[in-house]
Amino acid sequence: MNAYQPIETTYPSLKSQLKGPNIVVAPGCYDAFSAMLVANAGFKCAYVTGASIAYTRLGAPDIGLVSMTEVANVVSLIRERNEIPMIVDGDTGYGNALNTRRTVRLFEQSGANAIQLEDQTFPKRCGHLKGKTVIPTAEMVGKLKAAVDSRRSDEFLIMARTDAIAAEGYDAAVERAERYLEAGVDMLFIEAPETDQQQRDMCKRFKGRAPLLANMVEGGATPLKSAKELQEIGYGIAIFPGGLFRAMSYAAIRYYEALMRDGITDAVRDRMYDFKEINQILGTDRWLAEGAQYDAKNFEK
Repeated sequence: MNAYQPIETTYPSLKSQLKGPNIVVAPGCYDAFSAMLVANAGFKCAYVTGASIAYTRLGAPDIGLVSMTEVANVVSLIRERNEIPMIVDGDTGYGNALNTRRTVRLFEQSGANAIQLEDQTFPKRCGHLKGKTVIPTAEMVGKLKAAVDSRRSDEFLIMARTDAIAAEGYDAAVERAERYLEAGVDMLFIEAPETDQQQRDMCKRFKGRAPLLANMVEGGATPLKSAKELQEIGYGIAIFPGGLFRAMSYAAIRYYEALMRDGITDAVRDRMYDFKEINQILGTDRWLAEGAQYDAKNFEK
């Protein structure tokens, strides 16, 4: 087993990727290691998921408990490790328009390439949980204008997400998206469409006007489709935000069950990397070689 591939040092900008002919596929990540795996697998973009940060850092559900600085810290650590473009989940902007302005500046400074901002009330909750509520459209427009005005570079993209399908219905959600596009955002995310027809309708409506994001959540409210199918419908971006966490959770539970039952990990050895393999994935030899350049013996007189 060998999953290590050298990490690219340069990538096409997210802005240029969105102008290309193919859908941008952004798997979810939640720390530097998972972002490294996304890059090593050959993807050109990663999605930093607030839900998985809540799961892994807090052991809690996605119900608005993660703070702005916690997410920014994750983004900073990912950027220290590699240069893959990142779309970062900014929840509600963590407050009003002034909070949103600060969030945009901090995320951009931390190394994000795009921020996703949503119109839920605070505390927000996962887009595929029931009981969501949304703020007035005009209030969200103000927050989005603050976001657009506060970014330092036009290469840093603003994505507007609406959760209004669950709260107000599909037609209201699409009308909100229209207002958000007028506010100057670069991308749209109409969360949790419930039917294939809704997916097709929204893509047709916004075709050529703004890239539309599809959120593929295993077991969620939206019909699952492959990246190829989503591209054919008209989506510009596809995220698979929580799949890695669910896959690793499944593997972890079976690992601990085997260890508890047998007192040894032999039963799951064929589904795990050994010490040498994980160091190959991490590129440990390369790190040590780079460090050796600065050994004291090289500078002794």
